[in-house]
Amino acid sequence: MRPARALRGGLLLLAVVLMLFPAVWMLITSLKDIQDVYAATVFDFTPTLDNYRDVFVSTSAAGGASDLVTNFSNSVIITALATLLATLIGVPAAWGFSRFDLKGAKDQLFFILSTRFMPPVVVVIPLFVMYRWAGLYDTRTGLVLLYTAFNLPFTIWMMKGFVDEIPGEYEDALMMDGYSRLQAFRQGSLPLLVPGILATAVFSMIFTWNEFTFAVFLTGSTARTVPPAIAGLLGGQSTPWGLVAAAAMVFALPVLAFGFLVRKHLVAGMTFGAVRR
Repeated sequence: MRPARALRGGLLLLAVVLMLFPAVWMLITSLKDIQDVYAATVFDFTPTLDNYRDVFVSTSAAGGASDLVTNFSNSVIITALATLLATLIGVPAAWGFSRFDLKGAKDQLFFILSTRFMPPVVVVIPLFVMYRWAGLYDTRTGLVLLYTAFNLPFTIWMMKGFVDEIPGEYEDALMMDGYSRLQAFRQGSLPLLVPGILATAVFSMIFTWNEFTFAVFLTGSTARTVPPAIAGLLGGQSTPWGLVAAAAMVFALPVLAFGFLVRKHLVAGMTFGAVRR
């Protein structure tokens, strides 16, 4: 029994090391100057925060905020709006599919899900042409609408499963007390759906925050988000690996912080189903 336990412990430790190694290496690289980066030293270097300063402050003679600050603000605004819109539209839609006997509901749900079958790179060229024609190219509005549309199928399908787990009798009892159907949903089911809503919103936020393909092809300089901006730092005669690592660390922090803050609701949402009919 002990050798088996030791083997499991060793495999778990190896998995943890493999998962954390890229993040630790990125953190170490972000604290190096360019000479130490190319010297490939691991611990024998003097840490510096210059790379993090360069993420927020322009290195040009004019000074001021760096271009990455604009990219970060674009990412925050687009992610927040797209996640909020997908949640506001997807939750009522999922409730409707769950509570009402809609004609062809299964076919409609399959059609909604089928919009996510194709990878983004397949549809990005038609979207590029359409966005240029509609004046949505390189705009925050264009990305918000696009990410909302891509998050909706996932939101509807996940939330329908959560709504199915809540007995409809809760709403029926409230309607017998004089509440309307919508009021019964708000008062009876919606509070119980909060863990599921937060869990779904976290995954939608992660997709929007990390999305790369659409952000590359459908933005220029005005609405560019962080993933393509960081990729733009690569190449040339000399790549500022310290700046790239520092920008990547700053880019990863908001999602990690949000996930940590809602971790209890996230776990509750992913293990939803304790209430049975």
